[in-house]
Parts: sequence; structure tokens; C-alpha cells
Amino acid sequence: PDTEAKSVIDIKEQDVYMGDMPLMTENGTFFINGTERVIVSQMHRSPGVLFDHDRGKTHASGKYLFAARVIPYRGSWLDFEFDAKDIVNVRIDRKRKLPVTALLYALGMTSEDILNYFYNRVTYVRGQGGWIIPFAPENWRGVKPLFDIVDASSGEIVFAAQQKISPRAANKAAKDGLTQLLIPTEEIFGRYSAYDLINETTGEIYVEAGDEIGAENLEALDKAGIDTIELLDIDHVSTGAWIRNTLKADKAEEREQALSDIYRVMRPGEPPTLETAEALFAGLFFDPDRYDLSAVGRVKLNMRLDLDAEDTVTTLRSEDILAVIKTLVGLKDGKGEIDDIDNLGNRRVRSVGELLENQYRVGLLRMERAVKERMSSVDVSTVMPNDLINAKPAVAAVREFFGSSQLSQFMDQTNPLSEVTHKRRVSALGPGGLTRERAGFEVRDVHPTHYGRICPIETPEGPNIGLINSLASFSRVNKYGFIETPYRKVVDHKVTDDVVYLSAMEEAKHTIAQASAELGPDKGFTEELVSSRQAGEFLMALPDNVTLMDVSPKQLVSVAASLIPFLENDDANRALMGSNMQRQAVPLVRAEAPFVGTGMEETVARDSGAAIGARRSGIVDQVDAARIVIRATGDIAAGESGVDIYTLMKFQRSNQSTCINQRPLVKVGDFVNAGDVLADGPSTEFGELALGRNALVAFMPWNGYNYEDSILISERIVKDDVFTSIHIDEFEVMARDTKLGPEDITRDIPNVGEEALRNLDEAGIVYIGAEVEPGDILVGKITPKGESPMTPEEKLLRAIFGEKASDVRDTSLRLPPGVAGTIVDVRVFNRHGIDKDERAMAIEREEIERLKKDSDDERNILNRATWSRLKEMLLGQTATAAPKGVK
Repeated sequence: PDTEAKSVIDIKEQDVYMGDMPLMTENGTFFINGTERVIVSQMHRSPGVLFDHDRGKTHASGKYLFAARVIPYRGSWLDFEFDAKDIVNVRIDRKRKLPVTALLYALGMTSEDILNYFYNRVTYVRGQGGWIIPFAPENWRGVKPLFDIVDASSGEIVFAAQQKISPRAANKAAKDGLTQLLIPTEEIFGRYSAYDLINETTGEIYVEAGDEIGAENLEALDKAGIDTIELLDIDHVSTGAWIRNTLKADKAEEREQALSDIYRVMRPGEPPTLETAEALFAGLFFDPDRYDLSAVGRVKLNMRLDLDAEDTVTTLRSEDILAVIKTLVGLKDGKGEIDDIDNLGNRRVRSVGELLENQYRVGLLRMERAVKERMSSVDVSTVMPNDLINAKPAVAAVREFFGSSQLSQFMDQTNPLSEVTHKRRVSALGPGGLTRERAGFEVRDVHPTHYGRICPIETPEGPNIGLINSLASFSRVNKYGFIETPYRKVVDHKVTDDVVYLSAMEEAKHTIAQASAELGPDKGFTEELVSSRQAGEFLMALPDNVTLMDVSPKQLVSVAASLIPFLENDDANRALMGSNMQRQAVPLVRAEAPFVGTGMEETVARDSGAAIGARRSGIVDQVDAARIVIRATGDIAAGESGVDIYTLMKFQRSNQSTCINQRPLVKVGDFVNAGDVLADGPSTEFGELALGRNALVAFMPWNGYNYEDSILISERIVKDDVFTSIHIDEFEVMARDTKLGPEDITRDIPNVGEEALRNLDEAGIVYIGAEVEPGDILVGKITPKGESPMTPEEKLLRAIFGEKASDVRDTSLRLPPGVAGTIVDVRVFNRHGIDKDERAMAIEREEIERLKKDSDDERNILNRATWSRLKEMLLGQTATAAPKGVK
């Protein structure tokens, strides 16, 4: 039988090249087009649901208009909002608003379902001279009734008219056995029916669901003999009729109408059909390809709305939408609190991998479109995957991201601190983030949840203030992208060494003591009241209530700010300038560690990669300016070498043209432990960060020469090279093939004397170590020039020398004005297939020799180690037989 089930007939597999991906270096950077770049992490609004109000700005009366917004990771935004008439509206993607009931109808609910979901029902039974209702004490607390409230069973007056009912009195009445009340008939007027009241035989509708009960319809019910009705529990105090009013204001009355209304808003000008309207609505929030809350969004939604959906459910469900509306209506009725958008629990960090994944997704979608187009035009039976897939869009997306994204930045490499700070930066700008012009004051401001997560000090001055921040010293980003900070647990008044990392949401429940709180020998609090924080407020708490304690006073600030000694005595604005200016210090020729430090200097030097640390313990075997060889001691795993070779960077140029130079600190024969500092880098001394010098400063006037910000310096500062730094500039020249012939790199340059060529080798390239000044030739290059009419002198020269002496012009690379120095390195690059000149081959030979030296040293050390072990094993042993050939 034909079941119309599709089955796979044939599968063709093939490896398809999908392009290159830049690899991150161990220092957290990327090399793109030969320059070192950093991808800055981005701070953005977390997916999930946010409840807010307009702070009374919209309406003239100043009443709060509440709103809820469901933000997905990608897909359409969903906004619910109250308008000035207290009707609940919904907007999809900030388009025109619709009554919220249109969305509920579209989800397949009827008006009765809607009323039942949002309101409780109360059963009214006709009694003697009024209506009998159940007594619920919580509805009567604090109410001043306009009529006597009578016990339905005994007929006694329980609460007199115009007397305020205290909560205690209401509870007492319930305890005394009051279960039913008799209320006068006029009290039923103005209430709303919970369902349609219909005459079963004639089909006549007495009252529709949600209709107001008045004298006329009550009369009709009397005539029909109906003496039990269910009304909505709306008292206009603790429960408002917002949804019921919206229902009555909505023109649509069934699903089809609501769907076509939604379609008209989303696609204005197109006539809706039922199929297209249903397809559009289903695709908006319920299709995983078009709508994705992400695991984070689902977790946030579950937390805020008390749901229990799995975090694999990343589309919206009807119950999510209903829960959002119910919470919003609850806010209007005075239940619950609004959210704070700037709380770090509602903002998350996207780092490199996630940013790149989003770009790659765009590339893959473009590729998918191209593949679909191609599949429609080829014979599927003969085609191979390679013929269909063109990886260019995916490659282009990656290249564009690394090359020109706002978050892919040229690494700030002035000194080790600027490098570390750049990698720890968090930006609110960039694609999918804020713009400088639109960002208001609130976003930029310091928030209580920044404590221990984001530095309140280090941020740029100017238009980016508060939008670009730095991570605090101990903070880290968790798997959901929220920033966490460490705390020590307090158990039975004692501070333990057990450290927990908490995000801003988890921290709200705790009372946290300051790191400076005094502890006794038993690690208990000594003071009667401890200075602590709770939900963003500072208070003095009893030791019994404290559950956590800060790890360190510097957990509040960033790495740069934590390098400032006695930071607590500084004015905040000057501390901001200080932490920003440390990053601009250029590495000096002679680094000097500060006399007064904070203990963070060593950490910064090590973590930035400026100072080299030993990977394993061992004994130093060889040291020279460019490399350190260490013979590892201790257990060496099988397959691992027992030799560590550290190659030092010598006079390399940083991105900011400062000099990167590493100097060894160890001698041959020294024993080093794993983690010990072997070599100093730029701006480090003995493994400690050293950005400046310990100069003697006097704060005193000197004949007006140091008025305001002028300073007077000693001649020795210049003479002794106290603040001298080395800068390395790079100059390049290309020899291309032109229409008139190839350009040539040569020492033979027309009309140039021998004196000008003194620094060039035979190939016409300057040699390493040459001291050059402005105007000196670095690379000799000649370019063919077009035939021009010859003067008689040129004709004579041509006749004598028999060659074109004048058809080339000098286009050599010369040192620009204002630059002088020593040549530290020369590189020659040739395109594949072009003959290498002598200089290029010499550079290659040096590189090969260097690698060969490394491998030879490693082999020699291993041989020595093996020989010494064999010697130890064999010395003093008796041979059982002589070796072959020995008598």
C-alpha cells in the first residue's frame, strides 16, 4: 500500500572545504592579516522577560502605564502594554498595537476560557431578601462596607455598615464558623457574568460571558427562574476588570478574525487568507528556525514567571504568553515588583565564540539559499556535495567579522597592563548593542550589582563613559554569560575558606559582610554589628544574619585600579584618570619596580605573558640573550621530552611601535621551580610590573617655572636615561611587475654616490646593525621608465656604453624625516615561484640553523641524561660476559 512515507534511496558523502577559521593564541589574541587583534566581549540585554512602567511620563495624570517585553535571542519581540484607557494591548516587533485578546483568540482560546484563566468565579445563590455568597476573610480585610453584612444561616448582623473590618475581626468571624453571607440585591449590580446564561429550550441568551449585571438582565433571570449564577471575582480594588474590558473593546470575536488582524498589522497592504495568516502566526513565535529564546532566555523566563519548562524548549509556548499577561495584570493590581533593566542579572556578556557563531550563522544562511537555488537547476542523481556547496559566504562572514567588526580591535600593546586590560574589556556598543547617541544616563551609571563584577572606576572619559567597562579583579563569566564574583561562605558565624561564585540574581538573597570586617582567631566576627550589603543596600547586620563575606577589598576594582596604592584615599575622578593613564606608559630602557606596590604587579606581569615563567621544574643548562634551555627534573611522562627550550623575543615591534624585548634572569646551573620567572619582558623587573621610575619629587615653587602644570626636571633625568624608551618603526617596500618591465631590488642605483650606499649589502638591502639617519637608503630599488625623446648627450652615452643607461629611475626606500636609529631586523618575502635573492636565502639559512640548534641541544641533553642514568645503573655491577669482539 502507498503510505506516502518518504525513504532514503541513496546517500553521497564527500568532504567539503568550508573555509579557514582564525585560531586563538594562548594569550587570547588573534593574528589577522599579520596584526594582533583582540575581540572585545559585548554586554547586551539578556533574553527573557522584563516588566517595567513609564514612570508616569506618558499620561497627563501621571498614572503608571505598565508594560512587559519578551526578548528572544533572535526573533520577533513581543510587547504587552497598558494604554491610557487601561486596555491591555500587544505589539509584535514594535508594529501597530492590537488588543491582547486578539493574541489570545489566535492561540485558540474562547472568551470564556480567557475570563476563566484570569479571574476566579464566585457563586451567588438567591436567598431571603438578597443573595448568598461564600465568606472569604481575605476579601474583607480593611474594607468599609456600605451595608450591613448578615450571616446567611443565623440572620445576625456580623459587620455593621460604615464600620471598617479589621483583618483580626475577619479572621475571628471565620474562626467562629461564618461560612456564608447574605448581601442585598443591589450589591450584585455592576458585577460581571462568568459565562453565557442561555435558555436551553429557546436558545435565548440572557447574559453573555463578561456582561455587566444590571436591573434588566436580573429581571430576565428572575422570570426564567434562575436562582444560582456565577460571577467574576472582580472587586475593582485587589482585582481590576482590565482583561474583561479589553475583551469587550476587541472587535474580533473568534480565532479567524484575530489571525487576520495580526496578519494585517505584520504585512500591511496584503490581503490575508486563513492559511497565510496561520502560517505567519505559527512562524512568529513557535518555529525554532525563526524564534530562539536560547537556554538563557528560557531559564530567565522560568525564574521570573515560576514556570518549569525544560531549558531545551527555546520557543514560546501558550502558557508562557498567558503567564506574562497574568503577571503584567498583577503588577497593575499592585502585586509584585517591576524589573531593573540595568541590573547585571538582566545583562549578559557575549564573548568571541558566541559573536563569531552569530556571524557564521548569517554566512550559513546565505550559503543555504545558494545551495537551494543550485539544487533546483541541476540533476540531483549525478551531483556531488562539492558541486552544490560554495563556502564563500561563510568565509566572507568570518573574514568580515575579524577584519571590520566594531568589536574586533587592534590590540593595545603599549605595555603589559594595556594588553591585559584590553582583553578584559566589556563593551555595550557594537552590532546588536547600544549606540553612543541613544545610550542614556541610566545605562552608563554605576549599579549596585557591579560590585565585584564590573569596575566602577575604570571607564573611558568622553562619549563612551560607562558604555565600555572593565571586569573586576576576581570576576568571571558563567556558562549563561552572566558575570559572577566570589564570596567566602559563613557557617555558624564562622568564615570558612569555602569560596562560591554568585551571579547578581543569586546574590540578592544573601547578606554579605565586607572583606575588611574584623575576625577573631576562630574566624568569627568580633564586632556586634558587621558592615554588610543586602540587595544593593549597605547596612549594619547582626553576625547571625550574615551568610557570605567578600574575598578581598580589591575584588571591587579592575586590574589597573588595583595597581594604585592607597586607592581608597583617592578622589574617584582622579582614580579613573590614573587607571586609564597607566595603560599609556611606554616601556623604559631600564625598568624599575615601584617601592610601594599593591601585590598585583607580579600577577599582571605573569598573566600578560610579558615575563616568562618555567613550565616545569629543572636545572638551567644554557642561557644566552635569545634563548634559555632547561633540563627538566622530576617525573617525565612517556613520550614527553625532558628538555624545555624558551625562545625570548628580541627587539620586536608591538602594535603601538613600542619595543618588546625579553631579558633572561637565570644563570647556567640554577635550579628553577615550575612557575618561577625565567625572563623579564617590557616594563617588568624581576617578574614584577614596572611601568615607571622611582623619581624623587618635590612639591614646592621654583621661581614660577613650575606654575600650574609645568614641571622642572633635573638634567640627570635626561643624562642618565631615566625615562628613555625605545621605539621600533617598520618600513616596507614592494618590487612589482610594471607594464614597462619588472622593478628590481639592487645596489646599482643611477646617480647615487658610493657614500649613500654604504649601509647596503650586495643585494641592495640594508644590513642589520646599521645606524641610519633621515634620507638614508634602506632598500635600493629601480623602476623602468617609459621611452622619452633623447638629448644628444644621452645618444652619445648610449653609443659609447651600448646599453640603456637612462631608462630606469630611482625609487629606493629612504628613511623619512625625523626618524633615526639602528636596524634591528630585515625580512624578505617572495611570491611563490619567484627566484629568491641572496639576502632572502641568507635569512632562511639563519632560521634553519636556529631550529637545528634547538633540536641538537635537546638531543645532546637527552643523550647526557641517558648516559648518566646508565652509568649509575652499571657502575659497580659485574659483567656476566664480555661484549662481542672483546677478549
